[in-house]
Amino acid sequence: MGDLIFTVRNVSYRYRGARDDAVAGANLDVPRGALLGIVGPNGSGKTTLLQLVLGVLRPSSGSVAAFGRPVHEWRRRDLARRVAVVAQREEPVFPLRVREFVRLGRYPHAGPYRALDANDEAAVTRALHRADALHLADRWTLALSGGEWQRVRLARALAQEPEVLVLDEATANLDLRHEMETFELVTSLVHDHGLTGVLVTHHVNLVARFVDRIAVLDRGRVVAEGAPSAVLTRDVIERVFAWPVDIVEWAGAVQVVPRRAGGPAGRRGEL
Repeated sequence: MGDLIFTVRNVSYRYRGARDDAVAGANLDVPRGALLGIVGPNGSGKTTLLQLVLGVLRPSSGSVAAFGRPVHEWRRRDLARRVAVVAQREEPVFPLRVREFVRLGRYPHAGPYRALDANDEAAVTRALHRADALHLADRWTLALSGGEWQRVRLARALAQEPEVLVLDEATANLDLRHEMETFELVTSLVHDHGLTGVLVTHHVNLVARFVDRIAVLDRGRVVAEGAPSAVLTRDVIERVFAWPVDIVEWAGAVQVVPRRAGGPAGRRGEL
């Protein structure tokens, strides 16, 4: 798998006033060049763990390193040159042309004072092309559909020219086609263009079809990590999601089939 982009060791974090830790003794590795999926039920600590990995939050115990260096030692702008994030929700607060919006991704390189030069503009055009959004360059952001807006947000992240692309529930409000297009695009960026990818999602079946590795969170702990075929077992999924399932193989990927509550047992298809 090569060297590690992020390492998380025995990390815990509790929000002020909370009774329990949101993340409790978590361990996680993100290898360079891999596409990692992080899954778990609502409230399992996925987004909190991601914020700890990115240095947005500082752990109460344990350690987090980015590129072999404690993440809290990184200047935010320096880390943004290497790691780009597409968050779950974001709404444009004032109208911009799409190209102007994607130019914001050059801030970690240009800073607040330097005007964008030809190299920056070329990076913006490449990002729009890679996100299949070049045809949207002159549109207003407020006039975009949900799928178009998602591609434009991805283009802004790619304009940072990062080594790592992180998506936090970034497909949560997309329809089937646009969700699949996003997963296909991220997979291509990792496998064909050399990025490292981290996908945080609750769509277990979709992520199992695309990722190289998967980590399952339960009450703030990483309870299983590895190849999807090794991690997505009936025992793990039923314990974490508290629901009866069958595990089957479809098109070469492990898939989770929820069973009807109180219905017939059905065929047990665990691999």
